[in-house]
Amino acid sequence: MTCVATFDPRVPSIARVYDFLLGGKDNFAADRMVAQKLLAVYPPIIETVPESRRFMERAVTWVADQGVTQFIDLGAGLPTAPNTHATAQAASPAAAVAYVDNDPVVISHLAALLAHHADRVAVISGDLHDRDAILGASQLRAVIDPAKPVCVVMGMILHFDTLEVATGLVKTYMSAVAPGSYLIATIASGKGSLAGRFYQTYNASGFATMYNHSPADFASFFGDLEIMPPGLGDARQIRPGWSELTTVPKRPDRILAGIARMP
Repeated sequence: MTCVATFDPRVPSIARVYDFLLGGKDNFAADRMVAQKLLAVYPPIIETVPESRRFMERAVTWVADQGVTQFIDLGAGLPTAPNTHATAQAASPAAAVAYVDNDPVVISHLAALLAHHADRVAVISGDLHDRDAILGASQLRAVIDPAKPVCVVMGMILHFDTLEVATGLVKTYMSAVAPGSYLIATIASGKGSLAGRFYQTYNASGFATMYNHSPADFASFFGDLEIMPPGLGDARQIRPGWSELTTVPKRPDRILAGIARMP
């Protein structure tokens, strides 16, 4: 089992703030303080964060239904339901999931899953920007066969990098997986003064810098990958496999989402 490094609960964590906004209980006072500040400047965040998780549930289920039974969840965060392994294994009982994160509390909680899913769930503690170390980790190789298609999950992580770095991150992982592999990705995106106040407050928290990538930026992350129907858009609009985006009320801030396949 992965050893957990010492951590300071007085220092807020991206994963634990996210957990709080999803209604989870694995967070501390410092995390809740940041979350409350974000809610004060942008109350709809309590709705947008769960929208990403609900899209992920639909997307993982759809990819598993395409016959892909291997998932690598980068920057996984706390396993607040619905989580990747439960969703994937509900669609395909043989599905295997490798979780990657660098937060010691996240690693501790994810490692507890090994007691019940040791043969199909792996936990890797590391920096997702070090692709070779992540993909070469013995824990990942124990459940993931690199010769077979996988689904790389990048949920709400690409907005923590600049456009150049985020684009490179997608490219470097997708260039290392087998043909027929998939990418699932989401980011937060907004425009206008309300969004400006949100990003200013978030970045003033001191534990992470969040970049406000545009829809065009998000589309560029996918490079030459084949975008799956109904395309890229608001997470609320996408029902994987449908021919068109569904109609939803317009708003300046949203979760951008999409699924793509490597030919």
